[in-house]
Amino acid sequence: MQTLRKRMTLIVLITVAAMVLSGAVSFFVLTPIYQSSTQLLVNQSKNDQPVYNPSEIQTNLQLINTYNVIITTPRILDKVITDLNLEMTVNQLKDKISVQSAKDSQVVNITVQDPDPNQAAAIANKVAEVFEGDIVDLMNVDNVNILTKAEVGAKASPVKPQPLLNIAIAAVVGLMLGVGIAFLLEYLDNTVKTAEDIEKLLELPMLGAVANIEDQKIQRKVNSGRSARVRSEQVG
Repeated sequence: MQTLRKRMTLIVLITVAAMVLSGAVSFFVLTPIYQSSTQLLVNQSKNDQPVYNPSEIQTNLQLINTYNVIITTPRILDKVITDLNLEMTVNQLKDKISVQSAKDSQVVNITVQDPDPNQAAAIANKVAEVFEGDIVDLMNVDNVNILTKAEVGAKASPVKPQPLLNIAIAAVVGLMLGVGIAFLLEYLDNTVKTAEDIEKLLELPMLGAVANIEDQKIQRKVNSGRSARVRSEQVG
């Protein structure tokens, strides 16, 4: 605790510097990323009668894992790039897309992240549209429908970076770094500052201590002594 109190200024400065740096990077350096999602429903074939069929549903659930892979294949993404005139490769587009589905759910979520919120929504909708049309030829099934389309809100907010979260993390990291540096400096500091330090260094008991007399006090005593002598000489 004594080390922390002695180095408190250093610890605070490092913590504040880390927070300021993180905030500056989050607000002025990192590119805002927007997210948009669309949903696909894997259900019974359109030609089937709308009756509850447990075996059909189970088959659809098993197909979803296959669908999740097909959605991000070049067969689908090449058409998306062409239709939207995107200036990116298939791999670059694939990195923007994530496909997920909850356990035992027939709904597939297609999520796209992009610096442009409108483009994120356009990509998500186009991927769903192309997949819905191509799955009929690919697997000879017609059991995919677009459940919800991606839309851009009036005030779209980026999903990252998250400045407040980044600043909070930077504060914790800065605090830990400051404490670590404080203890390191204390460990490397081998100067003698107290009588206890001398005893530990020499392994000898302290017999006495010389009081520290400030130069100003000494000067005042010297001046007062001179004044006294001058007065005595004048009287004599």
